[in-house]
Amino acid sequence: MTLAKICGLTTPETLTVALDAGAAFVGLVAFEKSARHLAPEDARRLLDQTGMGESRRAKVVVVTVDPDDSLLDALTRHVAPDFIQLHGHETPARAEAVRQRTGAGIIKCLPVSGPEDLHGLSDWAGVADHLMFDARTPADAALPGGMGLSFDWTLLKGLDLPRPWFLAGGLNPGNVAEAVRLSGAPMVDVSSGVERAPGVKEPALIRAFLQATGTLPGKQSL
Repeated sequence: MTLAKICGLTTPETLTVALDAGAAFVGLVAFEKSARHLAPEDARRLLDQTGMGESRRAKVVVVTVDPDDSLLDALTRHVAPDFIQLHGHETPARAEAVRQRTGAGIIKCLPVSGPEDLHGLSDWAGVADHLMFDARTPADAALPGGMGLSFDWTLLKGLDLPRPWFLAGGLNPGNVAEAVRLSGAPMVDVSSGVERAPGVKEPALIRAFLQATGTLPGKQSL
């Protein structure tokens, strides 16, 4: 089985679908430029509406982009995330400071367009609980991810890291099994690939994606 994170959830219906279908991680976005953005108070309300405020059936990940301390404090107070995902230009030192300030685990997203982007991974040893490899977006893009772009998945084949890592970027129900086969990814992340419009998740696509990863009963694990 490949563990999956459904990211950019904004409604009780779609969060419940992701949980019921077996997502190991659910992602809430705290970045105002994103169509999937939730303020910390709204994120807390969503968790409460689905029973996740008291008993968590999956790890809660809050996606941030170069967050300042005031945002981190608000997220800690309202959401108490299991993981903070750093999707900006954060350094290992900043990631460690985020961990110390929030008490949350760290998922660091690294943009990939070629093999040169995989140099220096050892800098994150002991700092990030998990690394995420996502497609590098254009230099003038408003968002650092969630745009449905992909990269050469074979670049990650045989990647030797001390902790399980995520593959992201351009994944959808139709290609995730092949992406896992080509990359060897132990975990996958999807957002736009299970949407019918930017920021609008489609329950059927969430179920199909999780089935393709081997999460739903009756499906062979990858």
